Amino acid sequence: MRTKLRRLLAPLGATVVAGSLLAVGVQQAHAADTLLSQGRPALASSLENGESPAAAAVDGRAETRWGSQWADPQWLRVDLGGTATVSRVVLQWEAAYAKAFQIQTSPDGTTWTSIYSTTNGTGGTQSLTVNGSGRYVRMYGTQRGTGYGYSLYEFQVYGTASTTTPPNGGGYVYANPPVTGVVPSTAVPPATNPPTTHHEFQANCSVSRSNLPDDPIVFPNMPGASHSHTFMGNSTTNAATTLAGLQAGQTSCITPGDKTGYWMPTLLNGDTAVQPVGRQVIYYKSGVIDYRSVRPSPPGLRYVVGSPSASLDEFKNAPGAVEGWECGDSVRNWDFPANCVAGSQLNIRYQAPSCWDGIHLDTPDHKSHMAYPVVGVCPASHPVAVPMIEFKMAFPVSGNMANVRLASGRGYSFHYDFYNAWDAPTLNALVTHCINGGLQCDPRGFDQYKPDRGAALNENYELP
Repeated sequence: MRTKLRRLLAPLGATVVAGSLLAVGVQQAHAADTLLSQGRPALASSLENGESPAAAAVDGRAETRWGSQWADPQWLRVDLGGTATVSRVVLQWEAAYAKAFQIQTSPDGTTWTSIYSTTNGTGGTQSLTVNGSGRYVRMYGTQRGTGYGYSLYEFQVYGTASTTTPPNGGGYVYANPPVTGVVPSTAVPPATNPPTTHHEFQANCSVSRSNLPDDPIVFPNMPGASHSHTFMGNSTTNAATTLAGLQAGQTSCITPGDKTGYWMPTLLNGDTAVQPVGRQVIYYKSGVIDYRSVRPSPPGLRYVVGSPSASLDEFKNAPGAVEGWECGDSVRNWDFPANCVAGSQLNIRYQAPSCWDGIHLDTPDHKSHMAYPVVGVCPASHPVAVPMIEFKMAFPVSGNMANVRLASGRGYSFHYDFYNAWDAPTLNALVTHCINGGLQCDPRGFDQYKPDRGAALNENYELP
């Protein structure tokens, strides 16, 4: 489709440019409007291929797009993060456009109200004056204008947020100093010999605390307010945890300098907690194409990955989803499989956002200061590339899985929390040697496939 679409795009080039100029003019005419959708979480009914994610339509980049499968109906929705009054929607179509579609709003992502409808869409750039409100806004396409799918460069929602969060306090934690002046790298690293195929290192950490209903990020200083969590890494993590407390604590990670707090909802089989056995793998990877641009996460950076309230579709289509739940030969399950071969383990992998805004160590929703890369590049709103965390957990449970659940709910409610408390020089050495250096490292920062490159840490997993 890409080759065919590029041919179709040739006569549309002027239209796209003119549409862009039109959008600028309209934006000036609606000076009170605020662009609410850029960088917000997006979800789609389907994806054309791995290079056309939903997030590409809200990233502010003209060269990326969301593309759907070649069928009707299809939809693309954006979560504005709170109720907003919507006054304008701008659609910047690729050659594959919608002839018949609606713009809809919803307070909950389930019940939808149409605020615009057409059966004569013409593609190009459409600036639509609308009047509605909701947290979620979506384009709902019912008839394609071509034989392909739906394809949007940008889906822009303008309006006014009904509630505003104060710039200071109210859940905001500021980096000191902030990281400013960063431009997301679009460079492609040159080929190397031998080839660079990985840019990562491992943190190997075992369970440090279990079955504790605390969450110092979501419910700080509120012991017992959370569902049960399984904690790894720092052995002191509780509701009252602070960065200083973590730095003064001990760790279950093999690397003494990693005093980070990692936690996830407890897995239960009936009423019995099932804990991962031994050290689990927590990857630190490059989430961007230019792995040389990744820098260490700042001390105190914290965020939540995934959501305990996610639906199955949201979990399946989340940017952090990898392969779902697996056991034995049962793979790509987005809820717990019905049965796992006796003696096997239940596995999950889930990736964190790796683009930071450079300003906040935390925000009220514990997510807005972080974003996922779009087609391997950080968005301009979150320009600082930091290591992409990937949980790879294994739970010793098998057989009939009917009674298996998470403390937060079904399998698709899986999520985890990260509270960075690495010793800064140790983390910097591993990021520089392994991620920036294009290596596939163990916790010492040693790549067994490139032993001549040496290790970042000594045999005690400490700086030499």
